[in-house]
Amino acid sequence: MVDLKQVNQVLQEFNEIVNTKKYRPFDKNKTLKVGVDLGTSSIVLAILDEQNKPIYGSFEYAEVVRDGLVVNYIQAVQIVTKLVHEAEEILGVELTEAATAVPPGTLGNDFKVVSNVLESAGLNVTTVVDEPSAAARLLDLEKGAVIDVGGGTTGISIIEDHTVVKTIDEPTGGTHMSLVLAGYHKVPVPEAELIKRDRSRESETFMIIKPVVDKMANITKQFLETYPIEPLFVVGGASFFDDFSKVFSKYLGKEVLRPDYPQFVTPIGIAIASEKE
Repeated sequence: MVDLKQVNQVLQEFNEIVNTKKYRPFDKNKTLKVGVDLGTSSIVLAILDEQNKPIYGSFEYAEVVRDGLVVNYIQAVQIVTKLVHEAEEILGVELTEAATAVPPGTLGNDFKVVSNVLESAGLNVTTVVDEPSAAARLLDLEKGAVIDVGGGTTGISIIEDHTVVKTIDEPTGGTHMSLVLAGYHKVPVPEAELIKRDRSRESETFMIIKPVVDKMANITKQFLETYPIEPLFVVGGASFFDDFSKVFSKYLGKEVLRPDYPQFVTPIGIAIASEKE
């Protein structure tokens, strides 16, 4: 059974570390677990100790990935390199390896490019995990569904025995929220993105983008009609609105749980997955 209270404690600790730019004391003789999440709207670096406790974390907004594909390779490498070097300077250790993740169903060259980004930044890639499996690692989800609402897509994955057994990835995500906001406010998309992130305007913004959330919920409902399973968890940066999971719960007619700071669930899960088997 998922201990959501414990998961939220880890997420809160990580969020505080990210915001304060400080790190938690650790034994430099012990192995660190490092994860790099190349997201649609940001790149996140997560570093944990052997007990999966957050040591350090950082992120930078970036538009280097679209629908799971790296569309600006050079910038992606530059940002990962910067985040790694900053972490090394703050922690006083050298980071030599890390895990990363790809959307479910990513194959071939797209799969390799994500690894190449880390390798070009000087990191050996220990593991490449699919994003819902990474989220399930942090949740310690044995059986259930992970609804991952990213920048470009909404992915729903069925988990059984800690393994993803079925998944879909539909092109509706945070980017579509920004497009709706841009049209409503008659502003460029980058400006709409800033409006979306402004927590002081959350209530107004959510009313505007709610049709997009309804569409995500409908996609999820149709998928789960074929693969009914519980519990249901929603993660991903685009789900940060306070009323997001409430809309999903009402639409699906069953409880949909959302961890605190859902944007950090997958990055931390990636770091957990970095441990060599």
